[in-house]
Amino acid sequence: MTKIRMMTATLALFAVAATANAEQTLRFGTDNNPDVFDNPQHACAGVFSNIMGSATNGEINVEIFGNNQLGNASEHVQQVRDGILHATLSSTGAMASYYPRIDVLNMPFAFANNAATYHVFDGAFGQALAADIEETLSDVVVLGFPDTGGFFAITNSKQEIASLDDMKGVRIRTMTLPSHQVIIQALGAEAYPLAWGEVYSGLQTGVIDGQMNPIPIISFSNFNEVQQYMTLTNHLFSPYTFLVNRAMYEGLTPAQQATMRLAAEECVAASRGLARIIEASDRGLAGLMQSMTVTALNDGTRQEFVDAAQPAFEQHIANNLDAKATELLNLMKSELGAANSQLYMQD
Repeated sequence: MTKIRMMTATLALFAVAATANAEQTLRFGTDNNPDVFDNPQHACAGVFSNIMGSATNGEINVEIFGNNQLGNASEHVQQVRDGILHATLSSTGAMASYYPRIDVLNMPFAFANNAATYHVFDGAFGQALAADIEETLSDVVVLGFPDTGGFFAITNSKQEIASLDDMKGVRIRTMTLPSHQVIIQALGAEAYPLAWGEVYSGLQTGVIDGQMNPIPIISFSNFNEVQQYMTLTNHLFSPYTFLVNRAMYEGLTPAQQATMRLAAEECVAASRGLARIIEASDRGLAGLMQSMTVTALNDGTRQEFVDAAQPAFEQHIANNLDAKATELLNLMKSELGAANSQLYMQD
């Protein structure tokens, strides 16, 4: 109880500071280590902070609170809505309780490559999704969809997964997102929702056999210490949603708003760049291969995974979300055709 009172008092003080000096210091809450070279989230936040401070000649500074200093990822969303924080990068799992339609992003095996994700989230679908989030929540502005680390891989300590049959009986940790549970169950494994802070210990103690995340997250979370096998399924791409408090944003001058959107664009680019660099470095796939058995799905096996997962996912959306969610999913699917076939520097 004392701890709760202390946190409440601390947050109240921040709220007072926000009222007094909102145009000077923006509070940015994140989940991860506040080092721009460590993870895509802080590459994004750090670049955003740098541009906001320099481009406004110090009129607007950004203070970053990493490692969940002011609460967990879900609490960050509410804190941005309340004005206690001014900005956060929210995972799809953290967004789901506030905006259930975020689940449409979890269409399995949707993207052919990373470039296709840029096309979709920077284009008509990303704009429509941002507008719908803003309309639904009413108290936030969406500034983009930064990279969490690329495509998901599945790790486990039980057996190599090289076929659909190998998924049977493996208990895989998922976010609390219903779609993640549907996808894992459709692939024949057991879905086990678990809070992020409990994943490492769950793997270590055998409460769960495995988990799924992008390679940079697997690496900086040291899951290779408690996992033997990794399969490059590339079955999900789940970006952050960059949220800022609407009242703060609307209190800025048009020039400051333009600077903020430029800073957000560079933030997204930084998250993507660092994610690709980590994937290619000793901190990514090359490093993980030194301590884990890494398996890539061949085309035939991948298609078996697609055929098992996609119909279950689409049925889940139809049964559990509303017509607007289906509209968003259909828009995403229409954008995917061009995105997946597009070649760089060619029409």
